[in-house]
Amino acid sequence: MLLRGGRIVGGVLIGDGKESSRLQQWIRTGAVMTEAIHNAIVGQASVETGNTAAELADEEIVCGCNGVTKKHIVDAINEKGLTTVEEIKVATSASRSCGGCRPVVEQILQYVLGDKYDSAAAKQEAICSCTTLSRDEVVTAIKEKGLITSKEVRYALEWDNPEGCSKCRPALNYYLGMIWPAEHVDEKDSRFVNERMHANIQKDGTFGVVPRMYGGVTTPEDLRLIADIALKYNVKLVKVTGGQRLDLLGVKKEDLPKIWKDLGMPSGYAYAKALRTVKTCVGSQFCRFGTKDSMGMGIMLEKKFERLDMPAKFKLAVNGCPRNCAESSTKDIGIVGNEGAWEIYVGGNGGIKARLAELLCKVRTDEELLEIVSAFMQYYRETGKYLERTSEWIERMGLESVTEAVVHDLDNRRALAERMEVALAQVKEPWSEILNNSNLRERMFDEIIVSTKQD
Repeated sequence: MLLRGGRIVGGVLIGDGKESSRLQQWIRTGAVMTEAIHNAIVGQASVETGNTAAELADEEIVCGCNGVTKKHIVDAINEKGLTTVEEIKVATSASRSCGGCRPVVEQILQYVLGDKYDSAAAKQEAICSCTTLSRDEVVTAIKEKGLITSKEVRYALEWDNPEGCSKCRPALNYYLGMIWPAEHVDEKDSRFVNERMHANIQKDGTFGVVPRMYGGVTTPEDLRLIADIALKYNVKLVKVTGGQRLDLLGVKKEDLPKIWKDLGMPSGYAYAKALRTVKTCVGSQFCRFGTKDSMGMGIMLEKKFERLDMPAKFKLAVNGCPRNCAESSTKDIGIVGNEGAWEIYVGGNGGIKARLAELLCKVRTDEELLEIVSAFMQYYRETGKYLERTSEWIERMGLESVTEAVVHDLDNRRALAERMEVALAQVKEPWSEILNNSNLRERMFDEIIVSTKQD
């Protein structure tokens, strides 16, 4: 804890975070450090302090992202009969953004409901407000009943809203594609706008176009092409991204198909719930410290897994040595060349909820590396919740169980890798698919016209 003039002005909690709401309140009010406060936080670790939500003032802001107070949450619970954090999120927007306040929201729910609070039900929340079914229940029903479309799921499982909502429609589309990669036809209308337009929408209504640069490697010819096209379409800004690519910002909606055609490059999928990039260092090809060919491995991985739908965005990095120039420690999968072998780290995240990746295993051959990476990604695809990053998934599943499933259990590992190959056989390059399919192209132009009129 940080004190200034005897008052609490900052603090860091490591491990048990139950006291976060209480600590935040003391920081906001500039509370004077007392013996009681000292004992509550650091003096007597064995003392159970209970639910701290009861001590929060009504006007205390619980969700800083959306400005939701404790009173707003309590009133919503009482007036609408809410019983889960998911229902609170829908009703109040608390925990909708970064999710950092979720533990406090759950404490408030437990405090208000008292004996009526069902912790088991809270852990198996419905995937949306259209149904009471959890993710696992929906996935099980899809497999057992052989449901192929979202409409069949909503009808067979008796959705309250037969049309679905903005939360369950993309989730169902993902689960169906993951379970039935060859049978399910992707439901474009259930995709988010970025995925429908295959570009990142910006605050002014224009789009960012990011062509694929495998492993962050390009050529002078491609750089010249990108520069010429940026001038031709009056691109407002060319930005080097954190994923070692070039982002063409300020592209008009109606110019999207034309700029894709002129580029003649595959989509970089900077907008998708899929593999975004494989970041690499120069490795043993050039660096005097490099022990492994990180660029070669990174390019191979990116070409193999690009365009594959995932529960959430997915990032890789490959380092040729432990100096970590490609930042493997904050990626969903980070690969490090060390002492003639590859170390595989998983579950990293450099975003709002930063998390260092953990060591999954160490392998000697490229073949074993590829099989384990395939198995890990497929296991995540099959067990992850829609929009759940690997950093959250690893904490929910437990690193030991994931390691057992994708490393030690050889039969299961090979089966996962085989199912990955089935899924990869179905993927298509979206920009060229639209350019070569008149129906898809007309459909996209119709959406461009409609959205332009709405703007």
